[in-house]
Amino acid sequence: MSVELARDGDAIVLTLNRPDALNALSFSVLEGIGNAIDEVGASDARVLFVTGAGDKAFCAGADIKELRERTLLAHKRGAELGQHTFDKLSKLSIPSVACINGYAFGGGLELAMACDFRVASSTAKMGLPEIKLGLMPGYGGTQRLPRLVGEARALEMVMTGRTVGAEEALAMGLVNLVSNATLMDDANAFAARFTCYSLPALGFARAAVKRALDIPVNEGLKVETDLATLAFQTRDAEEGMAAFEEKRPAKFTDQ
Repeated sequence: MSVELARDGDAIVLTLNRPDALNALSFSVLEGIGNAIDEVGASDARVLFVTGAGDKAFCAGADIKELRERTLLAHKRGAELGQHTFDKLSKLSIPSVACINGYAFGGGLELAMACDFRVASSTAKMGLPEIKLGLMPGYGGTQRLPRLVGEARALEMVMTGRTVGAEEALAMGLVNLVSNATLMDDANAFAARFTCYSLPALGFARAAVKRALDIPVNEGLKVETDLATLAFQTRDAEEGMAAFEEKRPAKFTDQ
């Protein structure tokens, strides 16, 4: 299968398994990702890792052969499929981490940016090279990249199509961590920093931060108030506060 799911303790690993094609995103792969995300959302996992098979590529982007000789309507529907799939990932009820193990170009980088966090191998290369083909990003790159790195850097990357390495991506805020050892081990260690907390509280906090990018501050503060109130009503909040007063580790139950 081109899209595989595997359970690893509290985590689920989604792997793009087309190494001979550098894990390119055909439309059937996009549909597979969407179905896999639905399956993850219905599970009791605490975190999703997204990666690519092999050591050459996380995902080299769209399958160019499928893009040629398509009608305008078909191309529009393809872009909408990619956007819908990655939007579903960005709204997943549990945190997600892209484990970038090589090339992440075009749709591959757009897939990584739809995750909450990105951990990259030291040899990873990232970019949105569509402009070199007379095209432009269509799976959310023009919207998510400026939110991560700022407008000026996003414009430069989109309009020049240039590639950035892992360390530059870290410096500009495109990735959260560069792995100089075993990528998945470092990704698991990174995720362990937040998966130990209450999933409801994590979800509320994550939703508030994401809304901050789309609405005015005064409206965002109202959202924060509502979500903070919901978090306060959970059993985990009572446990967390009791544990603090009793000077012991909290035992969260995600309730």
